[in-house]
Amino acid sequence: MHIEVANNNGTRYLRLARSRRGTNAKGKRTILKDVVLNIGPLSRFSDGKPDYLERLKASFAAGVPLIDSLRPYVGNAAGTVHVIRYRDGDPECDGKPKRLAACVLDPVFSALGLDQLFASVKHASKIRYDLQGLVRLLVYGRILEPASKWATMGQGKDYHEPLVSSTNPDNVYDALTVIDENAQKIFRRMNTCIKRGIGRNPSLVFYDVTNFYFEIAEADEDVLDEAGNVVEKGLRKFGVSKENRKQPIVQIGLFMDDNGIPVSFEMFPGNMLDHHTLRPAMERTVDGFGLGRFVLVADRGMYSAPNMCHVTDAGNGYIVSKSLRKSTAATRRWAVSPDGYTVVSDKFRRKSRIVQREVTLVKTGKDGTETRERRRFKEKEVVYWSEAFYKREMFEHRKFLDFVEKLKANPAGFRVSAAQSKNLKRFLKDEYLNKKTNEIVDGRKLVAMIDDEKLNEFNELMGYYMIATSELDTPDQEIIDKYHGLTQIEDQFREMKGTLEARPVFVNTSEHIHAHLLVCFIALTMMRLIQRRIAMAEPKTDPGDGLKWSYGMSGARLSAALREWQALRHPGDLYQMVNSSGEDIRRVLSALGVSLPPAIYTKGGISALKANVKVF
Repeated sequence: MHIEVANNNGTRYLRLARSRRGTNAKGKRTILKDVVLNIGPLSRFSDGKPDYLERLKASFAAGVPLIDSLRPYVGNAAGTVHVIRYRDGDPECDGKPKRLAACVLDPVFSALGLDQLFASVKHASKIRYDLQGLVRLLVYGRILEPASKWATMGQGKDYHEPLVSSTNPDNVYDALTVIDENAQKIFRRMNTCIKRGIGRNPSLVFYDVTNFYFEIAEADEDVLDEAGNVVEKGLRKFGVSKENRKQPIVQIGLFMDDNGIPVSFEMFPGNMLDHHTLRPAMERTVDGFGLGRFVLVADRGMYSAPNMCHVTDAGNGYIVSKSLRKSTAATRRWAVSPDGYTVVSDKFRRKSRIVQREVTLVKTGKDGTETRERRRFKEKEVVYWSEAFYKREMFEHRKFLDFVEKLKANPAGFRVSAAQSKNLKRFLKDEYLNKKTNEIVDGRKLVAMIDDEKLNEFNELMGYYMIATSELDTPDQEIIDKYHGLTQIEDQFREMKGTLEARPVFVNTSEHIHAHLLVCFIALTMMRLIQRRIAMAEPKTDPGDGLKWSYGMSGARLSAALREWQALRHPGDLYQMVNSSGEDIRRVLSALGVSLPPAIYTKGGISALKANVKVF
């Protein structure tokens, strides 16, 4: 069968026809034609480009028709015999496979509205280099083969069609500057397209902080004015590294919706405390996204009265854990008391109470003046004990607790260094604190310092966890379940640091650092959208770690499948697939609505594959 165009009263119609041998009206044997399907007017389907008919025919021959009504007839198209000729000595004899990943990544990039956005930015800014191509190259490079910006510039020729026309390597840094300048536009465009395509699920918005290190020895200095006041804080600072690195770091706070799709991020100096990042991160991004009312879910490092008031003042809610060990003595006694608990099983129990909070909020105006406001609000405290959490805490502190027991049993056998004694500081009696910090401490003297009451309370709180929430009427178990969804955002950070290799960071200016992280953010979002399609297309067989969007294929496997899917280009713009029969690439393409029958593909056939990708 084949696709052809017929004229009917001046209108061009598409139809699917079959040729066969038969006898005509005069009794002669000849080739006859049967119309199998009247598809419809060409104008209804054409995208206006001159090669549409060629691409339509190629897509049907390849088994991925651009028109849905042709799908039942796929597989009945006549096979094409391709004759490929090479001449010895021709450079084309030395074939090098080219990546086909752009056939998948281009539609995702476009579905996020980024191709149009950067085309608009280029036009408005009168940029002469290939801005869209450079952004695609940077983002795709993060997914497929993370490298330095200079090395990524050389990867453009590795795709079946070059991604970028610019040849000046310095343009990649020009593009980073443009990316940084348009960060808010990028967030808003992506958010708008996701809301239109699949709908955001903002009922819960997760927030967490991580940091990225730099291979440099010195931190950035603050910029001071003549009076010694800080005009601009340095970005790369020494702080508490999540990976225990000794290099300067930057902090980022990431927002994620309940579908596991990133929403936005904000960047901060490496020495900024986690809870100081929440309000500015919200003010600069999600507060203006029109998400509707959402419940913010965050870890205990984010809990503070000003933060919670900011969330509720914007009409939203919160579910945030609090440190039970740092709470008041009365709260700790309430938590460990057996009264009021709902015993779900011998491995889990929970209870809650509603408390009245009264805090003083200090606000600083633009002129530097401070105003104070007393604020009262109610929140629910949910406490639960979990055997799993108890075992985890015991495992984490087992060596230390064993050390204390051995010390008390045989103090004469221990000589404890100052460094070791620091671990005991929180369990020492107040009159002994900060003494003998720079010398060897005799074990017999150390035993006398240990406050058994503090140590017992530490052990008593093992396995208990506390969550504070504004959602007073939400059932306790639902609060706990929603809070546990926060573990999903940790997977985002693992992908950024692992598959996307976001660190160490090798650009220097704050603008380019921000742009680098934004490139990683776009790449992460694109990966999540593809993984979402895979999760929707395949039955859930193993809940694993509960990550809704990564069943069956990790980011590393997705990256490898796209990277290894290649094609050899033959004379006449014919393409022979390489590594197209692998299980992972087949699953990816199938989830995106693309079938890949064995065939030699034309340039139009490759374009048809891309046109069939379903992102939303």
